[in-house]
Amino acid sequence: MDILTLVERIGEEPAAAVLGLLTGLVFGIAAQRSRFCLRAAAVEFARGQLGDKVAVWLLTISTAIVWVQGAQMFGLMRSADARMMAVPGSWSGAIIGGLVFGVGMVLARGCSGRLLVLGATGNLRSVVSGLIFAVVAQMSITGWLGPLRDYLAGLWITSGGRNMDLLAVLRMPDWGGFAFGAIMAVLALELARRNRIGAVRLIFASGVGFAVALGWVLTFGLSQIAFEPVQIESASFTGPSARMLMFTLDRSSILEFDVGLVPGVFLGSFLAAVATREFKFQGFDGESNMRRAMTGAALMGFGGMLAGGCAIGAGVTGGSIFVGTAWAALCAMWVGAILTDLLIDQQGSPVTA
Repeated sequence: MDILTLVERIGEEPAAAVLGLLTGLVFGIAAQRSRFCLRAAAVEFARGQLGDKVAVWLLTISTAIVWVQGAQMFGLMRSADARMMAVPGSWSGAIIGGLVFGVGMVLARGCSGRLLVLGATGNLRSVVSGLIFAVVAQMSITGWLGPLRDYLAGLWITSGGRNMDLLAVLRMPDWGGFAFGAIMAVLALELARRNRIGAVRLIFASGVGFAVALGWVLTFGLSQIAFEPVQIESASFTGPSARMLMFTLDRSSILEFDVGLVPGVFLGSFLAAVATREFKFQGFDGESNMRRAMTGAALMGFGGMLAGGCAIGAGVTGGSIFVGTAWAALCAMWVGAILTDLLIDQQGSPVTA
């Protein structure tokens, strides 16, 4: 069934939710099986290692770039129409929010997307942290934290009424982004070879990147046939988590891509965990770990909204179309995570995800 047929049968808003559900299912399965996690990769790097976690992260973002840029070359996606590219971005928000998010994901032992994936496998620590993350994210949109977020984001805005397209600024050819992603993928595969990562895990790691491209292509396709304006977007977990929370609390909320994405990721991860017999209920190890996780989740909720996206939304989804502030946020997340591990976590402690 194509997108037009789907829209004709169920309507535009439900169709958007179905497309989000499909994207989430692919993402959830791939993320659970590959153990993709920016926090784990950053901690591994901070401890002087270029191991399997760095390799998986690098392969994920590189394949996302390859898939998305390839889709754009074939006319299946137009990054200039993506909302995060078409509206002004915030350099100050990306840098400050990225740093805060990086600190939070180390304290919470997982970024927001990873918490959602782990929660579906029975990890109750991640469920609690994820709920706190969603509440604080919503507070940062319309609640008490909104004025602070607006103030910090307004300190330094991109010029020209749009975000910065790094490929355009660097005057790269149409195939430049694809080539950049392909080079990154080769480096990732070499690093994976050195760490003896199995083919199955590599396939699922690239599947996370494919899910990001799938979201871009599906929402772009919907925007071409929809009567009402449709946001061209893909996987992200800061704003969508907040909107999913409000959807469950407010009966007047409408169906949209985000409303399908979050439960789709949860369902995909749950099915993958059950199929591989990895579903297992887990709780907090102690009071101090609980405080740490809750603090980290709150920091991620505010930092992600300020940065314009989480480790997935800015780091992979925004990075795949070379949004300037998305790459700034991603770099800041790495810095925040590395400094937090160096200054707070003991050197040599195990890297868990």
